[in-house]
Amino acid sequence: MTATRAHQALAVDKELSPLVSRAFAVKSQPADAASSVLEVHYKATTNRMLRVAVNSFMDSLKLIIEVMEQLDADVLEQK
Repeated sequence: MTATRAHQALAVDKELSPLVSRAFAVKSQPADAASSVLEVHYKATTNRMLRVAVNSFMDSLKLIIEVMEQLDADVLEQK
């Protein structure tokens, strides 16, 4: 459920450059039906563009996780 919420928050923002592409997938964990993982795949024409895009994504993901921690006590069960 947390991965799905993160995906919904992140998918709103499109990549600024047409030379960078990003794909999301929320995958269920076979061992635990209640947990899921957010997979993100990036492609870029240069290493620099890839680095900038991934850094920006990580900043956004960090913010989303911090908000989830503040709003829901049970969102992140393990730290």
